[in-house]
Amino acid sequence: MTLLVPLYVHPAEDPGAWHRLIAAAARTYAVVLNPADGPGPRPDPAFVAAADALRGAGARLLGYVDTAYGARDRAETTDELRRHQQWYGVHGCFLDRVTPTPQGAGACRRLVRSLRRQGAATVVLNPGVHPAPGYLRFADLVVTFEGHWSTYATAFSRPAWTARYPPERFCHLVYGVPEALVPLAVRTATARGAAVSGPVTGELPNPWGTLTTALT
Repeated sequence: MTLLVPLYVHPAEDPGAWHRLIAAAARTYAVVLNPADGPGPRPDPAFVAAADALRGAGARLLGYVDTAYGARDRAETTDELRRHQQWYGVHGCFLDRVTPTPQGAGACRRLVRSLRRQGAATVVLNPGVHPAPGYLRFADLVVTFEGHWSTYATAFSRPAWTARYPPERFCHLVYGVPEALVPLAVRTATARGAAVSGPVTGELPNPWGTLTTALT
């Protein structure tokens, strides 16, 4: 089991969840740090402490960066990674709201190259759907499903081109999973060709404020 864990809740608000995550760090693919829809304007001491503890436990840390489907300036996104690196010691970045279209692939590739030159060892793209195949050429991991369990259980499909890539390149993030079905959600992701997953019981508007019970 390999889990991508976006835990979008402040450590002071739910310290128990962060303690459980630190204890289970070895079972994660990576942990996404998101102090303020990005790194925020200044270091948050609670997140600094949590990041230090997670690194000490062997976790890979990714800084959350919103691309706004390619609308944000590249300098803004690279600056956010720089702050994540300087303040929280992240190993790479989680690029959210990535456009999945063939037309957007060139700009995304240039952004990823800039981030790698800046020291991002791991780059995860989250279009939330299957993008054009070219995106797999420059990302380490691509989130090809982000949505509710009800949709995932009944309406998921994947294009034939995904068979050309190993399951370790794909991730499914599923929210609204009934607690008893979280293990099934992990198995379902594996069966559907995604070796990395992140099922949570939380619901909108912030399902990622809940730690996945797959770690407990």
